[in-house]
Amino acid sequence: MMIAPKCASATLSAGSPVTRETVVLAPPVRGALPPELDGTFLLIGPNRLPQPPTRRPAADAPPWTGRPRDEHFFAGDGMVHALRLREGRCEEYRNRWLRTDRAARILGELPAPGPRHGPNDNANANIVRHAGRTLALGDGGPRPLEIDAALDTVARVDFDGTLRGGFAAHPQHDPVTGELHAITMTPEPPYAAYLVVDVDGRVRRSVPVPLKQPVMLHAFSLTEHYALVYDLPVVFSPAAAAAGSRVPYVWDDGHGARLGLLPREGGADDILWVEVSPCFVFHPVNAYETGRHIVVDVVRHPRVFDRYPSSPGETPPALVRWTVDAAAGTVQEEELCDIVQEFPVIDDRVRGARHRFAFTTALDPAGGELLGGPALLRHDLAAGRTDAHRLPPGRTAGQAVFVPREPHAPEGDGWLLSMVADERTGHGELTVVDTADFTGPPAAAVPLPVRVPHGFHATWTDGA
Repeated sequence: MMIAPKCASATLSAGSPVTRETVVLAPPVRGALPPELDGTFLLIGPNRLPQPPTRRPAADAPPWTGRPRDEHFFAGDGMVHALRLREGRCEEYRNRWLRTDRAARILGELPAPGPRHGPNDNANANIVRHAGRTLALGDGGPRPLEIDAALDTVARVDFDGTLRGGFAAHPQHDPVTGELHAITMTPEPPYAAYLVVDVDGRVRRSVPVPLKQPVMLHAFSLTEHYALVYDLPVVFSPAAAAAGSRVPYVWDDGHGARLGLLPREGGADDILWVEVSPCFVFHPVNAYETGRHIVVDVVRHPRVFDRYPSSPGETPPALVRWTVDAAAGTVQEEELCDIVQEFPVIDDRVRGARHRFAFTTALDPAGGELLGGPALLRHDLAAGRTDAHRLPPGRTAGQAVFVPREPHAPEGDGWLLSMVADERTGHGELTVVDTADFTGPPAAAVPLPVRVPHGFHATWTDGA
């Protein structure tokens, strides 16, 4: 099965930024929204506030729209979008910029209170809900920004004074304990740390992770007994930092690539490092243990931030499986699907355990868009089958979220929610796909009278 051909390079297009904060009350619903969907669909991503450029664009910079040609795509000002669903209705849509130092200065407002960490507080990458707080998260070690139900920025969060440094873009919840686990990064030695935040929202465990040099640790994986550290060849660049880059990381052929197996209750001396082929992983699917092996499913990019240091889209990502033999210290790699794809999600009830299903977004690099694509994919890894929910021409889906049909439903039985962009109207539309009819038409959609750019990540929070 092939949706988009592989290609040598692709640019990343996000369209022009949204220029205003908006509230849409009771947008219409097409079809029937499942009444079981009681919660909020949240989307976060870069949406640059206008400010006169201070530097001349590089001559060979990719022609991205809506931002300076020399600005790193990841550096856009964070904007959050939300749709509240309840009893078969959409009660409202709204969007808000995060009140970081930079955004607050441009908007003429006070920035978020609370202690900051590091030079960058742009938490534009991801959203999680933990210990009663909704937290916006970013790359490079900024502290989380708490947002309320109206998407107003409440404060920077240091977990009641227990977070000594910065945090991470992709923490993971342990579905058994409810604790939040993360691998954080910093440009100072030892360059990384493994944190565990308890169910009350306080850091209960912090383990230094010594690395050879500071690297981009966008995400990690969690199994029953291990935290997996991705030490890959995207490294901190002092030159880019000195030049003012908010995302100073570049590809380094000399760094090598390895996966670290850190026992969840162990220390730095207990890490087992195994080599993998050079690549970068923005988004693991899941990892789990089976006997002497650890199975790690990831979306693998052969190379990023090299030819175009400000773009991750120069090589096509694919779904692969690493089978790690911990005793032998070896890794076997297998391509699971050759469709160009990204933004994997699973049924989080099986996080860290053997999973059968993985959902991803198929990409069309030839179309110049790497945050959305022409289809949502469902991989049945037990059956070796991939199904596609295809969108009509001119429409692209961003990252989806999976919501179980009910608490004890079988794995993968429920709904997939994704924000769809329509290039004909310029508007966004929340699409709801019933996994019981995955390849059929959507169960429901919420068309909006405004544009909603494809963000980095989406999430679902239950209830109010």
